Amino acid sequence: FSSPLCLCQIIVDDDDSKVWSLYDAGPRSIRCPLIFLPPVSGTADVFFQQILALTGWGYRVIALQYPVYWDHLEFCDGFRKLLDHLQLDKVHLFGASLGGFLAQKFAEYTHKSPRVQSLILCNAFSDTSIFNQTWTANSFWLMPAFMLKKIVLGNFASGPVDPEMADGIDFMVDRLESLGQSELASRLTLNCQNSYVEPHKIRDIPVTIMDVFDQSALSTEAKEEMYKLYPNARRAHLKTGGNFPYLCRSAEVNLYIQIHLLQFHGTRYAAIDPSMVSAEELEVQKISLHSSSEQEEQ
Repeated sequence: FSSPLCLCQIIVDDDDSKVWSLYDAGPRSIRCPLIFLPPVSGTADVFFQQILALTGWGYRVIALQYPVYWDHLEFCDGFRKLLDHLQLDKVHLFGASLGGFLAQKFAEYTHKSPRVQSLILCNAFSDTSIFNQTWTANSFWLMPAFMLKKIVLGNFASGPVDPEMADGIDFMVDRLESLGQSELASRLTLNCQNSYVEPHKIRDIPVTIMDVFDQSALSTEAKEEMYKLYPNARRAHLKTGGNFPYLCRSAEVNLYIQIHLLQFHGTRYAAIDPSMVSAEELEVQKISLHSSSEQEEQ
């Protein structure tokens, strides 16, 4: 993924080994951008298809890579400091898998002075106990990198997939290889240490739940739990897409993101440059998406 975007590195903690890496793209005048949080195996550039498309349509988007944090509270505190550093009062969050869990935890953490305007939760979960790994969470830091990579790869799709999905998996394997032992160990720890989302603290935040109908690392029970937790959430279902729909089904994912953000157009929480908004255009896209999903169901 080569583009004129540059990867910024920012330190907001007293510990200068904790470096946030991010791409910040699109109009800086936008004060409520969409921020992407990656899964365990992901780096900031796994969202390159979203960055390129959405900034082309006038949105400001930020794709992040987290530093090494060992618990959710520490992550939330660091993320709040990052938003302060970027002078962002409110943001929209798109979280994939672990990123989705952390997005919910951050919304919960800041519920008294809210920093999260809305959530898009892609293949996300609300309770870490679904992985049945809470008992091993405290030992990830001891494991060598190759063992950690093996654990993560165990959740990748096996068996025949279409070319786009194969490319997406290859790209994620490549990203996984770029992560060091402590980065991986800390993310797996965040993914598996005993924790769950307290929905009453984030009940008023607009949510879109995005998930896939084909094979992914998320069990049906975990998906059902998310629907129960957010009964008023919009649902963005993709017929296929596996663990990484933002890579292999980017056109659909990008359209669902636009539909989610449409509700904020014309307000101070818009993530798009007002001069770029054409409601008619989006309405046409919305109708075409609706009719194509109906055709798929028939």
